[in-house]
Amino acid sequence: MPELPEVEALAGFLRERLVGRVVDSVEIGAISALKTYDPQPGALRGLSVTAVHRHGKFIDLDADGLHLIFHLARGGWLRWNDTAVKTMLKPGKSPLALRVRFTPRLDDEDDESTPGFDLTEAGTKKRLAIYVVKAPGQVPGIATLGPDPLAESFTQEVFAGILRGQRQQIKGLLRDQSVIAGVGNAYSDEVLHVARMSPFAIAAKLDDEQVGTLYEALQNTLRSAVSAASGKPAKELKDAKRAGLAVHARTGQECPVCGDVVREVSFADSSLQYCATCQTGGKVLADRRMSRLLK
Repeated sequence: MPELPEVEALAGFLRERLVGRVVDSVEIGAISALKTYDPQPGALRGLSVTAVHRHGKFIDLDADGLHLIFHLARGGWLRWNDTAVKTMLKPGKSPLALRVRFTPRLDDEDDESTPGFDLTEAGTKKRLAIYVVKAPGQVPGIATLGPDPLAESFTQEVFAGILRGQRQQIKGLLRDQSVIAGVGNAYSDEVLHVARMSPFAIAAKLDDEQVGTLYEALQNTLRSAVSAASGKPAKELKDAKRAGLAVHARTGQECPVCGDVVREVSFADSSLQYCATCQTGGKVLADRRMSRLLK
C-alpha cells in the first residue's frame, strides 16, 4: 500500500505534469470504485487543473474548484502515459478503475502533448476509492483525518498530547488515520525500528524521553522517505520504497543495524516485522496466529 512518502511523491509528480492542463475526459472502469454520484465524473471535462494536493493517503486533483480525489488502498496504483491511451474503458473487463485524459497546457503554445493516467487495482479485494466532490471535506476519510506528521504545526508537544491517555499499542496508534494521517503498516514498522521500540508498547506508558525518541524517528523516517521518492516517475516508486525498508517485509533477513534476524507477527490480514535485539531487548514476540494453529 502506498503511504505518505509515495503519495506525496505521486502528488508532486502529477502537480508538475498536470497543473495548467484541461481535463479532456474521465472514464470509470470499475463502478464499485466510484464512491460519489453527484457531481458526475463527466463534470470534470473542460475544467483546468489548478492544484494537486495530498490529504493523508488521498490525492486531490483540484480542477477549477471541483475535486477528483482518490485513495489507492492496498492494491491500487497510478499508471502514467505521456500520450493518453485512446481505447475506451469497458467496465469490469480489466484491472483498470479509472482513465483520465488531458489536453495540452493552456499557457504553452508549443505544447502538443496529450497525457493521461490510469488507476489500476490488483487482487480480489477491491478497496480503491474514487470521489468527485466540491470540497475535500466531503470525503469521509478526509473529514476524519488526524494531523499530518510533516506539517509545521505537528510539534513534539502536539505528538505528546496525542499519545497522552492512549491505552492503545503504539503500532496500531501510528497506523490509525484518525490519529495521525498518512502512516501505514510499512512505515510504522520502520519508525518503531528506528526508535528501538516494541510495537506492543502502550502509548500512554511512554516516558518523555521515549516520546522524544519516537517523534524524531517519525520525522526522520518520513522525511528521508519523501526525499528518496521525490522526483521519481510513478512507475519507480514501488521499487524505491522496497529498497529503503530496513525491516518491513524482510522477515528472515538480517537486521541492517545489529545483524539479528528480522521477525514477524502475523494477524488475520496483515503482519508486522521487527528486530528483537533492537526493539524488544531480545524478547521474541508471540505470533498469535501461529500460536492458535499450534493449540
